[in-house]
Amino acid sequence: MRYVKQGMLLLLALCMLVMAAGCGSSGGGKTIAFVSHDEKAGFPGQLCTAIEQLATAQGYQVEFTSAKMDANAQIDQMNTTIDNKPAAIILLPVDANALKPSVEKANKAGIPVLVTNRDIAGGTVAQVHSDERQAGRVQGEYMAKHLKQGAKIVYFMGESSLVSSQERWAGFKEACLDKRPDIQLLASTDASWNEIEALKAMTLWLKLFPEIDAIVAANDDMALGGVRAMKAAGRFNSDILVCGIDAGEKALKAVAAGDMSLTVKQDPDKSAETIMGIIQKMLTSGQSTDDEKVPFIAITKDNVAQFQ
Repeated sequence: MRYVKQGMLLLLALCMLVMAAGCGSSGGGKTIAFVSHDEKAGFPGQLCTAIEQLATAQGYQVEFTSAKMDANAQIDQMNTTIDNKPAAIILLPVDANALKPSVEKANKAGIPVLVTNRDIAGGTVAQVHSDERQAGRVQGEYMAKHLKQGAKIVYFMGESSLVSSQERWAGFKEACLDKRPDIQLLASTDASWNEIEALKAMTLWLKLFPEIDAIVAANDDMALGGVRAMKAAGRFNSDILVCGIDAGEKALKAVAAGDMSLTVKQDPDKSAETIMGIIQKMLTSGQSTDDEKVPFIAITKDNVAQFQ
């Protein structure tokens, strides 16, 4: 009887090992890791939701992790993700250089990596992103068309070290300031994509400059921070032109209300379709180096209703 019990225990242990191995294999093989630089909000949140819908329809589950803008935390998350052997990784890097070794580690592990929304400094990846310079050009074209002669403006850059910030500024400059030399750029600053930082800077500028005709910002949060400061100082009116990028819920409401003139939308649905198309290709053929760009969309009071 004792031998029968031992045999049954051994058989049970072997079954558990087989089941565990099977779960690890099928779970990883049916999981797409979405390793985000920040919380599930704004464009990354919209993108993840769109990807989840498409992935679910294709039999995959999406596991979301947020580094909360901490590069070291994201490196740890990538290590854990690679150990879990997902079918593929969608990476929004906190820092292009810091995450390069993590991408290379995933490459060695044979896990396909697709980078989106942000840049990466190395490793083998597929990329899906928007043409950041186009976003700036859309803002610049609008401002060049609508600003009065001799207008005075301020500009909020995102994190100035990021290519996306640099490209958005370059696009705006070439489409507006280079075409309209009468427009005066009073001040610009790196407000780190943050509404409060923009509010602080704008509060100072309002003390320095008696006339500000427009706010241009590399994202909506900074644009709205500038509007808040102007309203608090009693300096905001319907003649002030305000442009942002992202088309988040608050920005769409601001456009509809007339507090913002323009927001530029990264298209999460089109981006998600493109991302999942490339991932399907990589799951069949291995790591890809495809580089796809998704156009931005201009949203004003004339068409904002269709996006709300």
